Amino acid sequence: MAKSNSFRPGKHLLQVPGPTNIPDRVLRAMSFPTIDHRGPEFAEITKRVLDKIRGIFKTTQPVIIFPGSGTGAWEAAIVNTLNPYDKVLMFETGQFSTLWAEQAKKFNLEVELVPGDWRTGADPKIIEKKLSEDKSHKIKAVFALHNETSTGVTSNIAKIRQAMDSAKHPALLMVDTISSLASIDYCHDDWKVDVTVCGSQKGLLLPPGLSFNAVSQKALEAHKKSTMQKSYWDWKPILTNNKDNAFPYTPPVNMFFGLEEAMNMLNEEGLENVFKRHARLAEATRVAVKAWGLEVLAKNPEEYSNTITAVLLPQGHDSDNLRKVIYDEYNMSLGMGLNKVKGKVFRIGHLGDFNEIMLAGALAGVELGLRKAKIPHKAGGLMAAIDYLAK
Repeated sequence: MAKSNSFRPGKHLLQVPGPTNIPDRVLRAMSFPTIDHRGPEFAEITKRVLDKIRGIFKTTQPVIIFPGSGTGAWEAAIVNTLNPYDKVLMFETGQFSTLWAEQAKKFNLEVELVPGDWRTGADPKIIEKKLSEDKSHKIKAVFALHNETSTGVTSNIAKIRQAMDSAKHPALLMVDTISSLASIDYCHDDWKVDVTVCGSQKGLLLPPGLSFNAVSQKALEAHKKSTMQKSYWDWKPILTNNKDNAFPYTPPVNMFFGLEEAMNMLNEEGLENVFKRHARLAEATRVAVKAWGLEVLAKNPEEYSNTITAVLLPQGHDSDNLRKVIYDEYNMSLGMGLNKVKGKVFRIGHLGDFNEIMLAGALAGVELGLRKAKIPHKAGGLMAAIDYLAK
């Protein structure tokens, strides 16, 4: 009998790749009384937050914070740097790269979308070839997702930058890190990224509600020449107000309390340790998938995501039905397959405030669900992951 409307004892396991579990420390920080956003106390918090967030992006350049979702940060990256009818190069690595391309078209950009199979990342060789052929420098920006949340594929941004440098092309580099920042190593300055886009609800350990643009000096120069219509997303008034540790609008005060506490937690663990933890838990997940006799959607091991694993089901079996069985019977949410992979994959999120015991619970729920839904598989995925983690 379905349990959709029944009481479920125990804690709900949120194993989607975002929003992620919010640590108690962050929840408590956000529960403090709201303070005057124009007063000296909030100015001090703003200064600390703006200083600390640069370290998370690994940049000395400005990081602009908006109340909004990652989609808003996409829009901000576009309208602050480009002009109508500019040509941009984008890569179809999954659902979210496709959505970013659709958004770009709405701003009358000429989008060259390199088709993909949703199982591989952006190819630096293709980038170098296309930029080398663009002798007139018609292409004004290259867009890439560091980590494609819909497929569990991580593109190599350092190699993309190397390809752009080899082509000696002046295009801007725009990168989405919504499901990778503070979980997978990312270097805004060293990789010479011009605009890095992020949201608060994944590796930054917060609810949805904050979005970010980390911007290079080259991007700031492009902003001066950009003729795109912009108001809410305009960098200039925010950067001007940030000089005085203020904002041109009412900021989400309690989210800033949470953001500061989340960054304190990340820095206490140490970013490099955070990345190692995510890598271990991701590999344990893939060990389980292999032991079940199932297939990871990402084709290339060097592109496996350390924050989300998309798992292919055998042909003829519906991943949405499996997700429903697991939700109804075991009180756990898994990510669904989107667009081209709808009904074909389920996604296990393993990022943010997450450890070995939580992963074991998630993998136990998947293995129970596979058995309950009569999906062909081998037993022992959970134990294989435990054996790996115990080494």
